[in-house]
Amino acid sequence: MTQRALDPSGDEPNGSHGPPGNGRPVMIDAGSELDPVHPVGLPERTPAAGGGGLTAAEVAERIARGEVNDVPVRSSRSVTEIVRANVLTRFNLIIGVLWVIMLCVAPIQDSLFGFVIIANTGIGIVQEWRAKKTLDGLAVVGEAKPTVRRDGVAAEISTSEIVLGDLVELGPGDKVVVDGTVAEADSLEIDESLLTGEADPVLKRAGDPVMSGSFVVAGGGAFAATKVGREAYAAQLAEEASRFTLVQSELRSGISTILKYVTWMMIPTALGLIISQLVVKDNNFKESVARTVGGIVPMIPEGLVLLTSVAFAIGVVRLGRKQCLVQELPAIEGLARVDVVCLDKTGTLTEGGMDVTEVRALNGTDDPYLGRVLGALGASDPRPNASLQAIIDAYPPPDGKGWHVTQALPFSSARKYSGAAFDEGDGQASSWLLGAPDVLLPEEDPALAEIEQLNQQGLRVLLLARTEGSLDDPGAAAGAVPSALIVVEQRLRPDAGETLAYFADQRVATKVISGDNAVSVGAVAAKLGLPGAEHTLDARKLPTDPDAMATAMEENAVFGRVTPQQKREMVAALQSRGHTVAMTGDGVNDVLALKDADIGVSMGSGSEATRAVAQIVLLNNSFATLPSVVAEGRRVIGNITRVATLFLTKTVYSVLLAVLVVCFQVEYPFLPRHLTLLSTLTIGIPAFFLALAPNKERAHPHFVRRVMRYAIPSGTIAAVATFVTYLIARHHYAGSGALDAETSAATLTLFLVSMWVLAIIARPYTWWRICLVAAMGLAFLVVLVVPWLQDFFALKLVGTTMPWTAVGIAVIASAALEYAWRLVSRRFPV
Repeated sequence: MTQRALDPSGDEPNGSHGPPGNGRPVMIDAGSELDPVHPVGLPERTPAAGGGGLTAAEVAERIARGEVNDVPVRSSRSVTEIVRANVLTRFNLIIGVLWVIMLCVAPIQDSLFGFVIIANTGIGIVQEWRAKKTLDGLAVVGEAKPTVRRDGVAAEISTSEIVLGDLVELGPGDKVVVDGTVAEADSLEIDESLLTGEADPVLKRAGDPVMSGSFVVAGGGAFAATKVGREAYAAQLAEEASRFTLVQSELRSGISTILKYVTWMMIPTALGLIISQLVVKDNNFKESVARTVGGIVPMIPEGLVLLTSVAFAIGVVRLGRKQCLVQELPAIEGLARVDVVCLDKTGTLTEGGMDVTEVRALNGTDDPYLGRVLGALGASDPRPNASLQAIIDAYPPPDGKGWHVTQALPFSSARKYSGAAFDEGDGQASSWLLGAPDVLLPEEDPALAEIEQLNQQGLRVLLLARTEGSLDDPGAAAGAVPSALIVVEQRLRPDAGETLAYFADQRVATKVISGDNAVSVGAVAAKLGLPGAEHTLDARKLPTDPDAMATAMEENAVFGRVTPQQKREMVAALQSRGHTVAMTGDGVNDVLALKDADIGVSMGSGSEATRAVAQIVLLNNSFATLPSVVAEGRRVIGNITRVATLFLTKTVYSVLLAVLVVCFQVEYPFLPRHLTLLSTLTIGIPAFFLALAPNKERAHPHFVRRVMRYAIPSGTIAAVATFVTYLIARHHYAGSGALDAETSAATLTLFLVSMWVLAIIARPYTWWRICLVAAMGLAFLVVLVVPWLQDFFALKLVGTTMPWTAVGIAVIASAALEYAWRLVSRRFPV
């Protein structure tokens, strides 16, 4: 069986000439026209599943027995899970009980908070359902389709259609989707590191087991499925990799921490408030219950979780429209925190297509003969990658009955070359190596100086060399005789320069990590305007000490001749210096680094293995989509931090007001309707718009500290100002209706202070932010002046002295807010 010669210059295939798995290894049967001399290197066979695979009747029989790999791979929660997650929450339970109580003892105006919760929950369900539809649709587009042989015909089918005993073909970059036993092998090397942690590929022979979740790094073959469905490890791996999830996120865990502390504060405070209102003051029972509930409800930041879910869900929908599949939801947040992006050159900075611009013969090799050799090398590979495809386009296969493949050497990222041996006919035989010149040539070879000049122009150079030994000899390259230099020009992505400029503008360091020659990669990066492209380093000279490697990584921007294990070590070195690292890739040599990076980004046309481990898959294969993902993440993180401060300011002032009421033994100043109105105008409506607004601010860590350092002083100032107004009003008003007048004055102060908090959070101002704040103020004014709204919300300012006093106290409190925010920013920076 011939073997696909992976990119000899050092890069893995990027699949630019078709989706992974389209091409299939060609089997060379002993005694066939292609193999008259029983050459070495033939595929091993086993009768498992038969050479032609199962018959249609056998497939139908297995389907009837339920021996099908029908485990559903869901990209999102089911509709039932979405409804349950949004409805059955701790705070919904608390508010639901309080709502039922209020419906029994108070007018409908005091039960409005319950209808708000129903609306919020409905919004959350609808938005996550929209995100589910988007993710499910994208997951189908990005689904890996293995090649299965049935009735002697190979065809791509869905993973869920594989049955027990199916013969599944394998090629470089393919993922083993179910457990099985090798039936055919041609230098088949499988990386099982995702299962065992061992980085070295394992050479597989006929009869050897293969585990789902592993992937092919070299060679080809086929295996018979022995475990399908939930018995296969791949079902669990794929489902976990593609699930829509809200866990393992600093934002989510931070909000959970805040809610836990809120619960602890709320329970004793609520108990004290109940005792104070029902026992100590001995008020009218229904009035006491209403004011008690009015004190408990605003302690709950019920909209914070909703807005976080909505912001993430809308982010998924927005990115889905740009053909970006977010396999793990926190990836949106994670990429917003990234400060180093590691890029592979091929398929990222350059397009998959290449062109042979020149072939320079060495050591007197005949040009026509070179053409036949290159044509034969191209024809020997049924799944050519970009650089070999360029050779195929330039050199057709040789005519005649000669040039039969007798041995194939798969490409190895460690070797940096591949090879093939041919029977040329007329008793002539030859063996050839194609790969990186600086690997195949000794350091003192004069041709390297010529190659260096070509690399400095950003050209890729491959060396064709003839060897006399066996291809699988570890020293096959030592005695190879150089025959030609193949100069290949890569096509730059038209949008790559703008993308690199975006990252530079956002202070995100870009590191180009490639298997190509470092000088050549640096020249390509320089053409695209990469900052620091002149700082190149050959990875073979990288120090092995992790700290020294981290220093080299920070000081240089372009790295060449990088092995897969080195990519993994580079990511770890950067992470050791506190960097948040994103890694992009599309070839099997990128899998380990993608898995270890904080965020793994795969191209949609990349190998099945890279798509399985990546958190983000760019289905349109466009590196230019990454800025959109970063921007979406920053929008979510920055805006949720803003609105969380609004919600928690309300929680803080609600708890403190309740404590002050208990300590001073007075009636709670508000009914639920008052705080429902305030929450809607100063938090609910503004937070919804602010959470979805554009935000380019770079994400910062320590979410809880960043939020609480502003929420605590803001809530404290609001509570003190409101309670001072309430105490003054209690001395100012007397007689029937005094409590309503006192409540109205306190409500005015609390609204004005809360509006100032909103005004601070809305900065920097834009026209729509100013309009938003102004509209909320105007809405409250309408409530104060329209008679039926006054009655509905029980808000009526009495006289002029107390209302103006309330305004004056609010002004003083707003000045204190400005001072506190500036002091916190200086004294407690995060």
